[in-house]
Amino acid sequence: MDLIEIPEIADRLAHWLAVVLHRPGLRITSTRRLTGGAIQQNWKVETIDLIGESAWLLRTDADVLVSASGSRAGEYALLKAMVKAGVKVATPRALCDSREVIGRPFFITDFVPGLATAYRLVRDDSLVPDREALTFELGQNLARLHRVLPPVAELDFLAPVESRPTLAQVLLQRAHLDEIGVADPALEWGLRWLELNAPGKERAHLVHRDFRTGNYMVHEGRLAALLDWEFAGWGNPLEDMGWFTAKCWCFGRPDRAGGVGPLASFLAGYRDEGGEAPLPEELRYWQMLAQARWAVIAHLQAHRHHSGKERSLELLLTGRIPSQLNLELLTAGGRAS
Repeated sequence: MDLIEIPEIADRLAHWLAVVLHRPGLRITSTRRLTGGAIQQNWKVETIDLIGESAWLLRTDADVLVSASGSRAGEYALLKAMVKAGVKVATPRALCDSREVIGRPFFITDFVPGLATAYRLVRDDSLVPDREALTFELGQNLARLHRVLPPVAELDFLAPVESRPTLAQVLLQRAHLDEIGVADPALEWGLRWLELNAPGKERAHLVHRDFRTGNYMVHEGRLAALLDWEFAGWGNPLEDMGWFTAKCWCFGRPDRAGGVGPLASFLAGYRDEGGEAPLPEELRYWQMLAQARWAVIAHLQAHRHHSGKERSLELLLTGRIPSQLNLELLTAGGRAS
């Protein structure tokens, strides 16, 4: 149901916005739930007041939470940290960490115009006329993100820094599978391979952990904002690079980084901001980790449906993804062994 169709919620939200945004007389003219956001809900909220018309993004929890996902308060703090780091994000404006306004925690950011739909960005050259420029910008912004090193007082809610963060990620994925009782021998094989081949002691950086096409906005062919920070934490920067370049996130264009542009441009942008970009062949382990982690997340998503807590055809169909991911995982593992 549209938020504005519930008068009590609309009135409370309008009053809260007027106070925190210092916009006397503010009233809501429309609210619309946006597509995407399988793990969280995103709403466009349009308002009018003495200053004029404005648009905001309201981001809140889905009906059923995923254990791997962070809180809205944490995501809001990450956005503030990203503004400080020079990363392109929607400007965070206010956080409501109680349930008294709309029934669950949420935060408000500026509404950023643009498109995030992956299959359109990958296929339609009119939306991305200069693919080298876009992938260069993506590399630059990822390097700025990776410059954030622990400790950061504002990010003390993140899980503690591990001496071997990659190994910790592999073990966490196995724990998620155990949590929902899924038996997937091929995926378990992949996780074991990743465990045995995990790097030794690593220096932790801030990583996004869902840096892919579909999680950034493109406006007039250029990067407008990076989205969806609920999985961020301390880890190896190569996690993000493997996730972005893995076949499962190339949307049918494995010849391109993220499906959108040349890998060379992406790596050049990363180096331009001081990042230590790997050679393409050095990404294989991290691409395998991406395949395995996405397979685990797909199982978690399907479990939301099977548990009866959130019936959804989209979530149910997501549960069919691991079989394809496992084939890629086994093939890549065989080549790497």
